[in-house]
Amino acid sequence: MLEKKAFRAGAGLLLVFLIIFVGMKINFVFQPVVILVQALFFPFLIAGVLYYLFRPIVYFLQSKMVPRALSILLIYVLAIIIMSLLVYLVGPILQQQTKSLIDNTPAFVEFVHEKVKPLGQSKWLDHLQENEQSSDTLAKNISSGLSVIGSKIVDLIGMIAGIVTVFVTVPFILYYMLKEGEKAPRLLLRLLPPGQQVNGRRILADLDEALSSYIQGQILVSFCVGGMLFIGYSFIGLDYSLLVAIVAMFTNVVPFLGPIMAIIPALVIASLDSPMMIIKVLLVMILVQQIEGHIISPQVMGRKLEIHPLTIISLLLAAGSIGGVLALILAVPVYAVLKVVAHHGYRLWKLRKEQSIEEKIINGNNAEPHKKETAF
Repeated sequence: MLEKKAFRAGAGLLLVFLIIFVGMKINFVFQPVVILVQALFFPFLIAGVLYYLFRPIVYFLQSKMVPRALSILLIYVLAIIIMSLLVYLVGPILQQQTKSLIDNTPAFVEFVHEKVKPLGQSKWLDHLQENEQSSDTLAKNISSGLSVIGSKIVDLIGMIAGIVTVFVTVPFILYYMLKEGEKAPRLLLRLLPPGQQVNGRRILADLDEALSSYIQGQILVSFCVGGMLFIGYSFIGLDYSLLVAIVAMFTNVVPFLGPIMAIIPALVIASLDSPMMIIKVLLVMILVQQIEGHIISPQVMGRKLEIHPLTIISLLLAAGSIGGVLALILAVPVYAVLKVVAHHGYRLWKLRKEQSIEEKIINGNNAEPHKKETAF
């Protein structure tokens, strides 16, 4: 019996490897599918995130007897008003800080130039370099890099066109998600046998809860962190406090690594000011992280995902080496989904195994009286 199971497992593994090998040889066949997925991925990803953010508002308005289509339109109007207020209130500050950063970029380059020059002349770096690279060479490399960036203007235009396309299509995708989002689970459940639809409904509900709690909680926490950092950086007088806080808000969606990525630009700007400013920036970041870790995150996100910190770190290390920043952002929610599927799959497998054992015992007990009667 064990030999048969081992043979089946080995044959199945070889079949999987064969399919992968053949797929790699005829990958040109799947190229249109890859292009289609790349074109649809970002619009549906952004629409999916906004779907989980806006869905509670739609349910609330529906509970107040507001039709769903009208609820979605009201949300769109409210979102436009909020964005307009943000542009009106924050736009001038952001524009001023961005302009100042661009104007001071030559001074930043000169500062880095002065800091790198002594390092290039240090004796302890001689054994690491076969040919000492002077600061003039570094400046030439920067200039050549800028010229390369200038030559990529066509790619930049294409990227901008892609971004515009995404932002134009997302509202339409989001509208139909909010209006008819409940139909997709029903269609999936119809593909299952009637006896498995209850378990399928439970799995889909758990998947929805895991994604909803993570997306809503992570975005809310990121906004709180960005707001607190802006207040803290403004209080200590850090230059470009709004820009640095916005960067921190976006990087905070990456667990563990987000705060490290957020503090780097703040420390660079603080180093241009004074050593005391570096200490102030570190104190602000530590204070915000303590508030976020001990007060905000437990209240907003709770412990619904139940993922060990070591598991998250391992996921981020693997995702960063595979897919870059996007993989870092998607690693935890994808793992949460797979964890729910694996948990329910194991539970169903164990339940079926117990039912099979019970059926064998019942069939055996029913067969024994029949054998006794025959023998008699």
